[in-house]
Amino acid sequence: MTTVAYLGPTGTYSEIAALQYLQLCNSNLEPNPSQMYPYSTIAKAINAAEHGNVDVAVVPVENSIQGGVTMTLDSLWQSESLQIQQAIVLPIAHALITRSQTLEDIKVVYSHPQSLAQCQQWLELNLPNAQQIATDSNTDRLHSVAEDVTVAAIASQRAAEIYNLPVLKFPINDQPDNCTRFLVLGRTAPTTKGTHSSLAFSLKRNMPGALVKPLLVFADRQINLSRIESRPTKRSLGEYIFFIDIDAPIDNPNLSEALHELQSVTENLKILGSYGIYIVV
Repeated sequence: MTTVAYLGPTGTYSEIAALQYLQLCNSNLEPNPSQMYPYSTIAKAINAAEHGNVDVAVVPVENSIQGGVTMTLDSLWQSESLQIQQAIVLPIAHALITRSQTLEDIKVVYSHPQSLAQCQQWLELNLPNAQQIATDSNTDRLHSVAEDVTVAAIASQRAAEIYNLPVLKFPINDQPDNCTRFLVLGRTAPTTKGTHSSLAFSLKRNMPGALVKPLLVFADRQINLSRIESRPTKRSLGEYIFFIDIDAPIDNPNLSEALHELQSVTENLKILGSYGIYIVV
């Protein structure tokens, strides 16, 4: 039985992604609730997998509107043992959950910072005077919604059903094609052959052309990079770690050759995993 850590409490999009992963693992079997372990932050969920308290952690890494999830990227770089096992792309449709009968009565809106940002235009148009308060997860303050008719939360329709709360408006995200990519992180290599790979590296010196050299390693071999993102090293202003997603498995001969050359033009190089991508429809 695979045990999974995720950003809780129950009803978050991370839990939905974790359930999708367990269904992939178990084929047609229904996931067992005892396999699921909610954590209050993304970092804690990742640490649970890092220290062997669970088999894997399912965490968000990128949203189609708001971009990278910095806590996940930073934790991946710092981890000494975790590998990406699987990527899951989940469509995100936000609901405004409240016991209020009208929008005019809502004074406060709670949600995760990413969800608030994904609904920013809708909130400005429909709830311009409501206070927006960021929480650790979408479902953190649903108990406040249950207790106060002037309070609303942005979360999934599934969360509203679980907590037996009404949905006033759905969907409210600014972009209809909103989706989030989740990573399944574990201490062992994936059991199935990957189709994509991810890596991260830092540069030896911050100087003109320093980033061009690593990128040319891939360009010269016709290897497509589907994503590149930077995060500060936290050592000095202007120094960065670069995260790259590649449209090729790690055992691709061209990629293996590229990784060997990449070691000579980077300071630290970290292979984050080779994995498949499952798109939820």
